[in-house]
Amino acid sequence: MIRKLLLIGVVALLAAFWTRQAFVAEPTDAAQASAFQQTQPVGTSGSSGAKPGSFDAEITRNAQQMIDEGRKTFRFDTFGDEAFWGGQLRLHQAIAGEKFGGVGAGLSPAKALELGLKVDSEMVPAQVASGIKAGTVDLNDPANTLALLKVDAVIGVKAFMEPNGNIRSIGIQCALCHSTVDDSFAPGIGRRLDGWPNRDLNVGAIVALAPNLKPFSDLLGVDTATVTKVLTGWGPGRYDAELDKDGKAFGPNGRNASTVLPPAFGLAGMNLHTYAGWGSVPYWNAYVATTQMHGKGTFFDPRLKDANKFPVAAKHGFDNIRNTPDLITPKLAALHFYQLSIPAPKPPAGSFDEAAASRGEKVFMGAAKCSTCHVPPLFSGPGWPMHSAKEIGIDDFQSARSPDQMYRTTPLRGLFTREKGGFYHDGRFKTLDQVVEHYQKVLAVTLNDEQKRDLVQYLKSL
Repeated sequence: MIRKLLLIGVVALLAAFWTRQAFVAEPTDAAQASAFQQTQPVGTSGSSGAKPGSFDAEITRNAQQMIDEGRKTFRFDTFGDEAFWGGQLRLHQAIAGEKFGGVGAGLSPAKALELGLKVDSEMVPAQVASGIKAGTVDLNDPANTLALLKVDAVIGVKAFMEPNGNIRSIGIQCALCHSTVDDSFAPGIGRRLDGWPNRDLNVGAIVALAPNLKPFSDLLGVDTATVTKVLTGWGPGRYDAELDKDGKAFGPNGRNASTVLPPAFGLAGMNLHTYAGWGSVPYWNAYVATTQMHGKGTFFDPRLKDANKFPVAAKHGFDNIRNTPDLITPKLAALHFYQLSIPAPKPPAGSFDEAAASRGEKVFMGAAKCSTCHVPPLFSGPGWPMHSAKEIGIDDFQSARSPDQMYRTTPLRGLFTREKGGFYHDGRFKTLDQVVEHYQKVLAVTLNDEQKRDLVQYLKSL
């Protein structure tokens, strides 16, 4: 009896096996092929994409919604920071000028462009655009700055207007520092380039225009003259995001402690966002939106309780900031998703020697040892890409201001967008040739002149 049952079981298994083989075999006609393709998992060669109503379709829908919401946040959200920039600093009054209910001469479009502010040409009304081209719009009249602000054409700046056309407050947005334009209309005026660092933007000089700098002087425990000196000392394309934590306005040899603005593109696959680590992309978004933009949100980092390392932050409770309502935290996920979706831009055609770059890739991967840390295709370090100042052959001033006291391996794609202002966190190397020379000494490698030229061309091609 037992043998009979075993025999029946074996026959059943064999039948199931052959039935399955027949099912997965290649179909013999079009009708069978169609049925066969419909049974394949999404993502296989037989798939035509996510089916409506499926979870895959929900993922696609969610991804697009996240990008749309994140883009809107990145470009247009002030997170309520107008309470600081307008309500406390009264920066809008300096922009408007006395003639329009403010103070002083006001900020003309010409001066705004000189300070590195950018104008989105697609937001400029056609009549105004025609007037600018024809020279009939006076770019020295602050009234025209207000007109551009009213239609949200000034990238990264939001004006809150009175019914009579005067400006009552002003806020800033992520795009202020991390977007520029393609200059397709005129220098400083063109289509948006989200994620590109605005290395023309003189943040400090713009903030120094504010009639009331007392919030900064009270925070740092210095007079307003010192605040003005620090702000105007940064220069174009630079900012100090740690000043309000450690109070260090100057670094080695008395140079200002600001760093060059980093890109917000090419971040997919990257663990850390800033030159000295600190945290992930959403961490830094929360840090900047809450503590730098002065938006109304929640920010928590117990490391800032260290009064020796972060005396200003510890004194003012910046380790645990809570605002009600929270206008930042609900937007961090979509903002993060949008930033990760921004690809690193490709260098313009003709901006590098293609043949030399091809040779330079071999140098990068071999003799120069660049790929040891800048691992393709991320061109950063997968995992924890942090190094001591000694490892990379520079001083530790900036790294010592961060919790981990190290420097991140900076991603290299889109390097051409960072030539203005220099390379490294503080722009100390003005050219890629200088960077290559530096690492020859640090890594103890010897490259001939041709290898160095080819390597630079390869870096320019990334």
